[in-house]
Amino acid sequence: MDTNHANRKIYFDHEKLRVYQESLKFVSWTHDLMQKINKKYSVVGQLDRASTSIPLNIAEGNGKFGGLDRCRFFDIARGSALESESCLDVLEVRHLVASTEIEPGKEMLHAIVSMLVGLIKSNSDRVYEESGKYE
Repeated sequence: MDTNHANRKIYFDHEKLRVYQESLKFVSWTHDLMQKINKKYSVVGQLDRASTSIPLNIAEGNGKFGGLDRCRFFDIARGSALESESCLDVLEVRHLVASTEIEPGKEMLHAIVSMLVGLIKSNSDRVYEESGKYE
């Protein structure tokens, strides 16, 4: 699946967002990963839905005019990214994929979540605590 959008004409503002572009790369990566796994496992369908939800909610949120409305969709996209990460963990603990196979996806998701948190903070008046180390 080609994710090189550098030469594509931009029609909508969300297409300019780096987080949107990275989420499409993740969708492409998950598509390739899922081709290697038997579709009978429900986690495969869940990963497909969760990964697809990320760019869809980024696009919808970016199209909203109100900051709180935008944040709601960016929050949903963030949740879908975290859900996608959990699906990768489930695939690993069920021995359907090796940890080395999911590492690139986890790296992509870490970047996507970080960018989404930045968008949420910039569109919200919420108070945030400094990120700490949870154990």
